[in-house]
Amino acid sequence: MLSSYQQSDSLAIVNFSVTAFSPERKVVFFYRFVLQVSKAVAEEKRVVFTGHSSGGSIATLAAIWFLENCTRRGSVNQAQPFCVTFGAPLVGDNVFNHAVRREGWSQCILHFIMPLDIIPRIPLAPLSSSREQIQSVLDWLSPHSPNFSPVGNSLVIPEFYETLLRSTLSIASYEACSFMGCTSSILGTLTSFIELSPYRPCGTYLFLTSTDQLIILTNSDAVLQLLFYCLQLDPQQQLLDAAARSLSAHWEYESIKQSVMQEIGCVDYLRAISSSLPGRQMNGTAIGGLELSKEAMLSLAAAAQWEKQREINQAKIDANCSKIQEALKSLNEYKRTCELHEVSYYDSFKLQREVHDFNSNVRRLELAGFWDEIIEMLRRRELPDAFEGREEWVNLGTSYRRLVEPLDIANYYRHSKNEDTGSYLSKGRPRRYKYTQKWREQSHRIPLGSSLESCFWAMSEELQAEMINGKSFEDLKDRVGKLESDALGWFTSGNLGRDVFLSSSSFVIWWKTLPEQHRSASCIARLVPS
Repeated sequence: MLSSYQQSDSLAIVNFSVTAFSPERKVVFFYRFVLQVSKAVAEEKRVVFTGHSSGGSIATLAAIWFLENCTRRGSVNQAQPFCVTFGAPLVGDNVFNHAVRREGWSQCILHFIMPLDIIPRIPLAPLSSSREQIQSVLDWLSPHSPNFSPVGNSLVIPEFYETLLRSTLSIASYEACSFMGCTSSILGTLTSFIELSPYRPCGTYLFLTSTDQLIILTNSDAVLQLLFYCLQLDPQQQLLDAAARSLSAHWEYESIKQSVMQEIGCVDYLRAISSSLPGRQMNGTAIGGLELSKEAMLSLAAAAQWEKQREINQAKIDANCSKIQEALKSLNEYKRTCELHEVSYYDSFKLQREVHDFNSNVRRLELAGFWDEIIEMLRRRELPDAFEGREEWVNLGTSYRRLVEPLDIANYYRHSKNEDTGSYLSKGRPRRYKYTQKWREQSHRIPLGSSLESCFWAMSEELQAEMINGKSFEDLKDRVGKLESDALGWFTSGNLGRDVFLSSSSFVIWWKTLPEQHRSASCIARLVPS
């Protein structure tokens, strides 16, 4: 919990530590924390969150809470916060890490780690099979615990150390196979037999070596590999000694604080490794004062190469941007041509009677190919985490979704796919539209699922189909009213085209069959031609 708060003219430092408190006292501490942070924000001070051990994990979560709720939604003059932790256990999974990197927050979260410290790695051990061992480690770290038993710990801690080594090896090997491009089907079945912890590194890691050099890593894949390889046992080292040394390392962070105040060497580790690999014949080497095996060096180099490959993939995708814009321009012309003929482009495309309808379908399929490739690359982590947060792609994805998804919906209902597959929204909507919708909602900080303007025609089609199948207006009244309200908001904000309300629009024709009493009181009555 919050243990201290310090401030100066430009800084507010929030330090966390973990102490057992009643739920009521935890609420008091959280309320005090929010008040102090709110005051710092009002005074436009840079907030620094810090903590050692589990206090560092809480500081990490507090910093991300601050970034989400204060920095992005607060004062434009609010400085980015910093989070500085010492020996903090991992706090999030791959999804959590992806979100932090997508937002560009990794550089704000600095984790100082002693290479042998076991505590940051504890979450890598499966909780279900290591609960008692983990509790013994925690008791060793907290002698005031009622379960403190140094005799028992001397036996259990080496067992846990070995369990953790095995778990970290499994996770590091699994992830290394992924970023090295292994396509073996055995990877897909591995997790059915071996329980892998979901926790992964998040933020910027700084490993302090025995030579007083800081090894800096922002690549989370490389951090995970280093967390494993730093614990590899020396052939002459006993398991009991290694376990005791790894626990003792957790209390050596005072040296970091002293070193940071002095001159200290910083090493860009992945760059140093990449430059040392060509022509290297030795079984292991020391870079930045850290001795690693050949296997470790190769794994770290592969993680660096994977990161470079993702950047190369992004450049290739960027090269297709002009092709996407050209296709969208063509479809916009198609939409305008239809409107000139007083026809909704949705209805024209659904009927497929003219040559320009056929040509637009070709464009739709071309664009689907482009976007499906992008989405699959994201799903396979073949693009940088920040890709989907880039403003140009958020805007391009939104333009694509609003213009082209109605054509996919028209094609879906033209072929009556709803009758055997189900509704478009629940069964037929492609990932390319779900992803690009999510990009916009994340970028604009609006509720997930609130940007469904491109699905207007699907909602209309479903209501019409349900009425044809026997449902009464009274059964659907609330949903009709919701669609009308949403349509008005989308139209007013410019996110829904005027062609929806043309007199020949299939939506307008259906809407005019609704009860007169409802239509006269409808919020869209003024938009519908009489």
